[in-house]
Amino acid sequence: MSGMAALAVQDLIAQPASIPIIDAHIHLFDTTRPQGVPYPDKNNLTLYQPALPERYRKIARPLGVVGAIEIEASPWIEDNLWVLDVSAQDTIIVGTVGNLEPAKPEFPEYLERYHRNPLFRGIRYGNLWGRDIGAELSKPEFIAGLKLLADAGLVLDTANPRPDLIESMVRVTDRVPNLRIVIDHLPQLDPPAEPPALKQYEANLRELAKRPQVYVKISEVLRRVNGRIPTDLNFYRPRLDQLWDIFGEDHLIFGSDWPNADNWAPFDVGLRIVREYFTGKGRASAEKYFWKNSVAAYRWIRRDPSQPET
Repeated sequence: MSGMAALAVQDLIAQPASIPIIDAHIHLFDTTRPQGVPYPDKNNLTLYQPALPERYRKIARPLGVVGAIEIEASPWIEDNLWVLDVSAQDTIIVGTVGNLEPAKPEFPEYLERYHRNPLFRGIRYGNLWGRDIGAELSKPEFIAGLKLLADAGLVLDTANPRPDLIESMVRVTDRVPNLRIVIDHLPQLDPPAEPPALKQYEANLRELAKRPQVYVKISEVLRRVNGRIPTDLNFYRPRLDQLWDIFGEDHLIFGSDWPNADNWAPFDVGLRIVREYFTGKGRASAEKYFWKNSVAAYRWIRRDPSQPET
């Protein structure tokens, strides 16, 4: 990189508000509720405190974040309504992704009910709450539920990637080709060590990259190595480069995974690493990553003048 190009990147990094940021992966919960919460665990002293929009706003807004999409953190059906009510009270929340099970008989009714709220942008399903999306794909009622989701213009967020989940997403897009899919936390996935499994995993990623309705969150970038958290971009660059090379600038989305990411490091540490990486790709690519691609994936609702026009 030339000296002038390096200065340009540093200038973008130093000006947090120069590119508006939509954070496409945060969690909301209130540990003070009388009924408690299914997540986080009480023994996690870092996370076990209320995670509500006001607290998030104070952390993220000074760093250039103008909006966020809440991703479900509870399998309780009533918490879909709880999070919509909480989100409605703060315009920094531009969408929510709820928890509904597509194979359940009541899924069409619940989907229709929650979809009436414009903040409701889709559901999350994957390796969470004891579920196995690969096994569910053999059920006609599950596929029927995903088709209803797609017909409603809503999104399927995955949960906690593994190679078998990536393979399942290829199968989902074969069965429901008009369903928009967002794969979360892919930087956290350790690729298979065995050459045949690694070859299949990479082939599945490349197959998904051919499908325009599939997006990938560059979230949970930080990793713990020998008891420490590296904070140098160069440590993370090879994995980021791989995902960039496969999916390109039109399918990568920013997500902080707040407050879960506090298990690794404060909000600004993770943001600094991806800001440095994506501003190094040029302003147009950085804008796609930090907000434009999230519009295409989630079709979120603009609620505040600080949020970019969609």
